[in-house]
Amino acid sequence: MIRLWERFGDWFLLIALVLVSLMVLLTVNTPMVRGLRARSLEMSSRVEDRLAAAGRYLGALQENERLREENIRLSSELALRREAALENERLRGLLGIPDSLVGRRVAARVVSKDITRQRNSLVISVGSEHGIAENMAVVDPRGIVGVVDLVGPRHSVVRSFLDPGFMMPVKIEPHLSDGILERSQDRPDRLEVLHVPTTDPIATGQRVVSSGYSGIFRRGLAVGVIDSVSVSEDGLFWEIRVDPATPLSTLQHVFVLTDQPEYDRLVRNGSALPEAN
Repeated sequence: MIRLWERFGDWFLLIALVLVSLMVLLTVNTPMVRGLRARSLEMSSRVEDRLAAAGRYLGALQENERLREENIRLSSELALRREAALENERLRGLLGIPDSLVGRRVAARVVSKDITRQRNSLVISVGSEHGIAENMAVVDPRGIVGVVDLVGPRHSVVRSFLDPGFMMPVKIEPHLSDGILERSQDRPDRLEVLHVPTTDPIATGQRVVSSGYSGIFRRGLAVGVIDSVSVSEDGLFWEIRVDPATPLSTLQHVFVLTDQPEYDRLVRNGSALPEAN
């Protein structure tokens, strides 16, 4: 007991004095004690205000973090809804199939694009398992897209109309002037029609369509609209620039026409062609 008192006696005395002091402050009502009480109350109030402000600050930080996460979630949902709306719009556009696309066809999604100055090709989501073969025409409701160049089991590569190796016979409406379509040499995003003599009446705004002579594209598919016309240096042919009907940069879905044009079917089957009258 004596050893315990020796070790903790000072602490016992301090606690006792503190308790006595508190009792004096609470019971004695002299002006000096009341002043001490008032000062103690003011100091404790300041401490409580500071602690409350710190609590409000921490609460505001937590609320800001919650609102930030909610804002990110809502922004993500809005982006997904906008993408879904655009996808629905593209699919509705595919439903508006013009008469020139009537026949057997396979719908496909554009998986990737290689649209550069050297090459302009697409990879689509159908292949030999879906009945796709090389040299089939690829279109969308606005016009031609290209030709199937390479076929795998479930995917195919399409050589687009902006590829340097793409060429096809076309007609210019309304006078049905014949010409050869290829990518423009000075404008990689434009097409040009070659070998149209200046004796044919050509003007901007005229429509360019497939002629049906290629054995790939049937007659009357939209190619584009003439946006500039000039005379060649020798004065014999028109220099015709064409704005494509189908913008490749926004292309998402296409049709592969699995029906061959009638002329091509007759040639491949060895049938006799009808004689001209």
